[in-house]
Amino acid sequence: MEDTTGPVLYHKLQLWEPGMESEEEEEEEIAEPLVLSLRRSQNTPRNKVRGLPGAWARLLASLLLLAVSSSLALRQLHSRDRPKENLGSVAPQASRHSHHPGVYHHGAIISPAATCSQLGQELLVAGGNVVDAGVGAALCLAVVHPHATGLGGMFWGLFYNSSSGNSTALTAGSVETLAPGLGLPTALPALHLLHTHFGRLPWPQLLVKPAMLAQEGFEVDAPLAGALAAQGTKGLCPLFCHTNGAPLSLGARATNPKLAAVLHQAAMASSPNLAGDALLSLLVKDLGLGEPPAQPMPSLEPALQLSVPQGDLFTTPAPSAGPELLELLKSALHSRTPSPTSCLSLLQTAMTSGNSAVATVDSSGSMLLLTSSINSSFGSGHLSPRTGVLFSNLVARSAPSAWACPLILHGSLDDTESDMLGLVASGMPRGTKAITCTLLNHLAAPQIQQQTQHQAQQRPTESTGVCGQGNLLQVAVHAEHAHVSSVPSGCCPFQGY
Repeated sequence: MEDTTGPVLYHKLQLWEPGMESEEEEEEEIAEPLVLSLRRSQNTPRNKVRGLPGAWARLLASLLLLAVSSSLALRQLHSRDRPKENLGSVAPQASRHSHHPGVYHHGAIISPAATCSQLGQELLVAGGNVVDAGVGAALCLAVVHPHATGLGGMFWGLFYNSSSGNSTALTAGSVETLAPGLGLPTALPALHLLHTHFGRLPWPQLLVKPAMLAQEGFEVDAPLAGALAAQGTKGLCPLFCHTNGAPLSLGARATNPKLAAVLHQAAMASSPNLAGDALLSLLVKDLGLGEPPAQPMPSLEPALQLSVPQGDLFTTPAPSAGPELLELLKSALHSRTPSPTSCLSLLQTAMTSGNSAVATVDSSGSMLLLTSSINSSFGSGHLSPRTGVLFSNLVARSAPSAWACPLILHGSLDDTESDMLGLVASGMPRGTKAITCTLLNHLAAPQIQQQTQHQAQQRPTESTGVCGQGNLLQVAVHAEHAHVSSVPSGCCPFQGY
């Protein structure tokens, strides 16, 4: 446990579920008593310096204010060197001990984009929970990684709530088409539905930074630059092209003001239905269609569960690949197949699948795994001019997708302090096999702390040679700490506090 001299400012997870009464808000911690006290001391006659002429009293008061101002300025400059402590309205106290990269006292997030992991951390520090952080990061990825995810795609999710002990699956519904070769989007309704039931922060707060990135611009990172170089810019100009028609390169600045307007409108939606209907009506106009089709609504339902000697496994139901994953695991555990020493080869298959994942965890054991798809790199390549949204090319024959298979292992439901492990794959057609391999390795050597610390020795970068192909995100809880890592190591940026 962390030794602190004051109250821990981390907001413990208090998630809403149907039938649960809302908890009272925790007492807000503020860092202003010193400033308020100084103002009172200046305006209170009792605090005048007795026995000194007025000029000397004013001089002494000025020197005192100068000293305090200098102290506050130095403190502010010092905080700028520690961005993780100055990211939200409620900043955590500095720890008196440190950990390996990827191990945090309160909460953490890992995603394919540094900007989106940073946003997730900001939401956690601002008092949000793992659902707020995960949904906010997913909306951010929809802006900065259009080659892999977006509002035109579909989302699946797996959420474990440590407050209730329940595991809930976010299902995207059946895959349907809006027009030949163009998938019907359900991203906004799915994310809004998940947040409505389990989020803590106001829904508009999650869209502020994604909308700002779309409006004011974001830097093209290595995964997007690589996808543009491989795909070309057919159908993607002018958003992702230079004036000469060449694709944007690493470090170039991209904007998507039409998408920013869609996100602003979504922020005002009061229900999951409205969040998707406004976007759908614009997409229908772009395609010159008649009435918008009835879209399949995402739903929340109990996760699939499999009991094994080491604990309980949870995953998402069909049409995801969760059932396929559980069959693979049952077969491997029954046959007692020796666990391979490395699963990296399963992640290094060259491919252009368009899917993305994000994972968040807190030290109390709650975790959210989100995975999304537009089916192939840049989806259909058809850009909606009214919305800046790329249509996916997800059609009925595209599902079930072998990568849509988030998995959570709870060591023992009877032991509230037991270890937990979450796995979610992105960017690969063999996600079920990669997750099966990784879990078998974990069960053979179940020390989560040793595993995640070993894989996180190197700070994430986006220049590692194997990055840009398949990634396996891992989150874990051990000894009241949150752990995040990835396979291959160093490909997916993580943040925490």
